[in-house]
Amino acid sequence: MTVNYYIESGSKIVLADSDYQKLVNTLDFMPQYKNLDIKQTTRPIVLSDKSNEFVFADTEEYILEQSEKEALRLSMLNLTAADVERAIYKAKGMDFDDVVALVENSHTSEIDIKALKIELKANNFYRGNPYIDLVGTLLGFSKTQLDEFFETNDYTKLLADSSALS
Repeated sequence: MTVNYYIESGSKIVLADSDYQKLVNTLDFMPQYKNLDIKQTTRPIVLSDKSNEFVFADTEEYILEQSEKEALRLSMLNLTAADVERAIYKAKGMDFDDVVALVENSHTSEIDIKALKIELKANNFYRGNPYIDLVGTLLGFSKTQLDEFFETNDYTKLLADSSALS
């Protein structure tokens, strides 16, 4: 279990380190905190990307911040059209024309066929594009499978038993 040392001023953590002596040495260069108590905790302390302040990493607010950051990171993952079409072909034996036919035959009102055809002409496919989830669901892919595929560009992540391969 890691022990962290920190100094609070008001209700904010102003200095933190897992090395007690390093924190004490830092006080020589920051005399405004010299008279404050050094506290000890087993809670993780990190520098928040959002506020650029030290925070406890086990708080609901920080966990939400990290979830939002991860969702943004995933949404920006991209693959080429060839990567995506090749993966669909290897996983399902279908190309983009087959995908369009599947969507047309599904009679789903969630997917605009003309807009989908335009999307399929794109050079890059971004994970955050809502068509990825909609079409992926029609093809039988879970959001987790799609995330892993976009993360790795490994079509086996799209196979029904891909969890056994991981």
